[in-house]
Amino acid sequence: MFGLVVRFTLKDAESAAGFDGLVAETLPRIRENEPGTLVYAVHQVDGKPLERVFYELYRDRAAFDAHEEQPYVKRFLEARGAYLDTFEVDFLALQDGKGVSG
Repeated sequence: MFGLVVRFTLKDAESAAGFDGLVAETLPRIRENEPGTLVYAVHQVDGKPLERVFYELYRDRAAFDAHEEQPYVKRFLEARGAYLDTFEVDFLALQDGKGVSG
């Protein structure tokens, strides 16, 4: 399996609303079209209204690469910059867990 965590810090409340709208457009398409995307969870951070955390888990690196090539994902990646102050990505290698099998 292949995973990542992304922490986004948004510019301001207006940017947060725009970013959340972009996520709302993108996530249903991921659900419908990507069998290799096992988990795509978007979180608001309690007490930090301008932060969002994504947790993504893919069947393998090829499934992640296929995800990145989807037109709706490319649109998200291109549009998100208008809303962001910063972002940080950590790539993960699953060791063990409940609800997933390696």
